[in-house]
Amino acid sequence: MATIALEGMHFYAYHGFYEEERIIGNNYVLDIYINANTMFAARTDDLFETVNYETVYFICQSEMKKSTQLIETVAQRISDRVRHQFDKVMGVKVRLRKMNPPLSGQVDAAFVEIISGKV
Repeated sequence: MATIALEGMHFYAYHGFYEEERIIGNNYVLDIYINANTMFAARTDDLFETVNYETVYFICQSEMKKSTQLIETVAQRISDRVRHQFDKVMGVKVRLRKMNPPLSGQVDAAFVEIISGKV
């Protein structure tokens, strides 16, 4: 088993409970960690036998474009799509950070972390 990860993906997106957040938008940072069986891919040097992280990035990018009220929703959709896309996946961890959330004080980030399967 191996971990395939993309860390520090930056997106400008329109998520938030308040309508203003979905209009103005905010900066987000996304990390994803995927545990997968890569033994056959490593032995055969075959991209189609592993998790293609370019495809993972496109899944993340696509889901970040869909405005939601909760970052939990976005993170769960990303996890679900990655697990559905690749049969070698045994577990997924998604951490989505909303930078400088609109609170009454200075906060660097608010985040949610979704774990599904064995990570």
